Amino acid sequence: MKVDWTESFNLFLSWLNPDPILAAEEYEKLRKKLIQVFKNRGCHLSEDLVDETFNRVMRRLPEIIDSYQGTPLRYIYTTAHNVYVNYQERAWPSIPENFPDIAVEDNYQEELIHQCLDRCMEKLSPENRALVLSYYHEKKQAKINHRKEIAASLNIELNAMRIRLYRARRTLRQCIEDCLERDSQNRPD
Repeated sequence: MKVDWTESFNLFLSWLNPDPILAAEEYEKLRKKLIQVFKNRGCHLSEDLVDETFNRVMRRLPEIIDSYQGTPLRYIYTTAHNVYVNYQERAWPSIPENFPDIAVEDNYQEELIHQCLDRCMEKLSPENRALVLSYYHEKKQAKINHRKEIAASLNIELNAMRIRLYRARRTLRQCIEDCLERDSQNRPD
């Protein structure tokens, strides 16, 4: 089923506020606030996550608009939370083995590693960030096929992609080790 995004967006705006001018202002304020929320959670794709949040709301809105009770903001923030959870699961379902070759001692350290990993990922070039994120998806044969697809999409040999990934991992490992050293001094007892 094809979605008419103009119609969906207009319905979304009218749901925020019946007055078109006030609805546009509310939309802009909400967009800025959600971007900040995602940034505060360490998301380097905060604007994309806000777009995904609004897209999900607009897709569901025709189904729920007549029966939904409560403020639109409650529904939008709940959707944003779900988008964030999905982002976390896709980006870092767990710390992969040997990535970044740092042992995890406890839950506090695992959380600290994730925070450092997010900060360090932001420092990578967009191409290397995308490579690292996509490289660790899938399992077994699907993983092998996926990695071949990544190399083909980059128009490089599989070995050249592995070398590029090795360099990105080395940069990440050093950044994370530096980050952990700084942040572990602030560990609560």
